[in-house]
Amino acid sequence: MERKQGFFSALKDEVVRGLSPARSRAKSPARTPSPMSGLLRRRRKHQGIPPELFMTRSGSLRPVEALSPLKEGPDGTTDGDDFNRGEGKWGHWMKGQLARAPSVSSSSSSSSSSSSASACKKSDLRLLLGVLGAPLAPVHVCTTDPFPHLSIKDIPIETSSAQYILQQYIAASGGSKLQNSINNAYAMGKVRMIASEFETANKVTRNRNSSKAAESGGFVLWQMNPDMWYVELALGGSKVHAGCNGKLVWRHTPWLGAHAAKGPVRPLRRALQGLDPRTTASMFINARCIGEKKINEEDCFILKLCADPSTLKARSEGPAEIIRHVLFGYFSQKTGLLVHLEDSHLTRIQNNGGDAVYWETTINSFLDDYRPVEGIMIAHSGRSVVTLFRFGETAMSHTKTRMEEAWTIEEVAFNVPGLSLDCFIPPSELRFASVSEACELPQGHRVKNKPAVAAATYHAKVAQLQKSHESNMNNINWTVDV
Repeated sequence: MERKQGFFSALKDEVVRGLSPARSRAKSPARTPSPMSGLLRRRRKHQGIPPELFMTRSGSLRPVEALSPLKEGPDGTTDGDDFNRGEGKWGHWMKGQLARAPSVSSSSSSSSSSSSASACKKSDLRLLLGVLGAPLAPVHVCTTDPFPHLSIKDIPIETSSAQYILQQYIAASGGSKLQNSINNAYAMGKVRMIASEFETANKVTRNRNSSKAAESGGFVLWQMNPDMWYVELALGGSKVHAGCNGKLVWRHTPWLGAHAAKGPVRPLRRALQGLDPRTTASMFINARCIGEKKINEEDCFILKLCADPSTLKARSEGPAEIIRHVLFGYFSQKTGLLVHLEDSHLTRIQNNGGDAVYWETTINSFLDDYRPVEGIMIAHSGRSVVTLFRFGETAMSHTKTRMEEAWTIEEVAFNVPGLSLDCFIPPSELRFASVSEACELPQGHRVKNKPAVAAATYHAKVAQLQKSHESNMNNINWTVDV
């Protein structure tokens, strides 16, 4: 009993010493080893652990843990006056995360692995921002058009059922009168994204440490009638912003600069994720009810919407052809609200002298935490799972990439005073023709063989766009061709 009390007494003394300011005076000659160190030394001697696996800290011996450094912010060791003064640390650190060189290691193998990891992270970040940054809805909608009256005469049962479900959705979201009184809206939120899995014909690579590998960021969304919106999303030190002035949809990425989107004016998909009930209802006006399904133990009606052939043709360009784009909305039978959104589109890329390559992109979004904001029901959190599947040619060339996103809504406001049309003007450097969304697919797999004339023309335009963006970054002023 006396020995047991002595052990706990030594443990208490060690804890007190570790929490006291004297802990920082480890190099003081007057400091004596604690009784705890002797106890630990005797216990480890019986276990047969080599002494080189321990390190001294606060007068005791502790096992060395092979942990990678957790980079939560600037460490203050970077060269430069800004870092030494403490001014602009976070801004410089965030901007330099992607461009900074990997740390020099004493081993060539560790240096090469660090370089490859940095390149992989850049590739993942570009893929995340390209696919999840600012995706668009399948078809054009006009929120100012009146909603059709519910009718069952001379209308297929699937269409009339969908109209009835949408009427319930509008009522559950706040009612048409309140929604029609909204002229503009603002939303701000936080996001976390990660490329969680990459699968080939003979190998599956999973991101095991998802908490550290996930990229964190935020977004701001502005909307205004009729059919105008603007979004900024910052993630991992990079930013994507896109907008629509009612006539043109454009996007700006760090790798392509500013460019117009192919096809008709379409809403932002993120607005359909529980932020804009009126646009969501207008999107599904021509949908059909195809059945029921349980989502998270909740019975839901399923509405299906397909993009028409003219819209698909307008969105295609060069060797990239959009074959189909389908949107499924799952509306709760209990609350009437939208709880799940499934978006799938298939792109065909024709190679010269070879088989076509197909890319299927599927986004599954789950909407949670509905709360009223000025009488309008808004989903304040959710998550999306994205599957990017490449197939065609041979079975060995098939790949599948899985990405995940989680978001929370921090602020929502309606009818914000001072918001004008000037907030939705496209950037002045927008001078090139539109670019298809196929340019966001991984470059190494877009066209494998020697491209045809159409493919060469398309990629030349993308390359010209990238070159122009690099020139703009060097403060070269370009004139706008009218």
